[in-house]
Amino acid sequence: MSNIIDSFNKIKSNITKLKVKKDVNIVAVSKTFSLQHIKPLIDVGHIHFGENKVQEAIAKWTEQKKSNREIKLHMVGKLQSNKAKDAARIFDYIHSLGSQKLADILSNFEKDNNKSLKYFIQVNIGNEAQKSGIPANELEPFFYYCAKEKNLDIIGLMVIPPNDQNSKKYFKIINELNASMGLKELSMGMSADYEEAISHNATFVRIGSLIFGNRS
Repeated sequence: MSNIIDSFNKIKSNITKLKVKKDVNIVAVSKTFSLQHIKPLIDVGHIHFGENKVQEAIAKWTEQKKSNREIKLHMVGKLQSNKAKDAARIFDYIHSLGSQKLADILSNFEKDNNKSLKYFIQVNIGNEAQKSGIPANELEPFFYYCAKEKNLDIIGLMVIPPNDQNSKKYFKIINELNASMGLKELSMGMSADYEEAISHNATFVRIGSLIFGNRS
């Protein structure tokens, strides 16, 4: 399992070489991997982990989070409204806030349970039918609704760029949008393009296979 730590340290070293001014948080995307497989990273003190299925996250992390209060769990996949309340119980960060219905459910949950999560608004930068998120031209009123009317703690934007070998262009657009809205955090970049994302001010990168190996 030391290869997981070696891989993780190599990513950290690559990020250091980029000499960025902001802190960069590595969200180790542990979906489909067992807790036993992930544990070496927990044991060295890493705290940010990402999952994309609510039931898997509950089964895998409930006891672990009770015994290690430092762990921060990130919902990095599409969040369906019927799973939103369960997600809010186990996750600390939601990276895929992308509809008014979802904002309403999460806001009501926070009020009823006296719990506050941190949110990224997912932007569908390529207006792709198969992807969730808010179109860029609807972002401002949606942000206002979530932050002002629903009192959700929106810390930044999140993007999964179209798979057209042009990530740099989309990262630039989202970085400018994020800055124009005065948001401090930015969730973008995965195993294949995290360095490019960081060069465009990403502060949370979602990395799975480069750390844990290929999924079966």
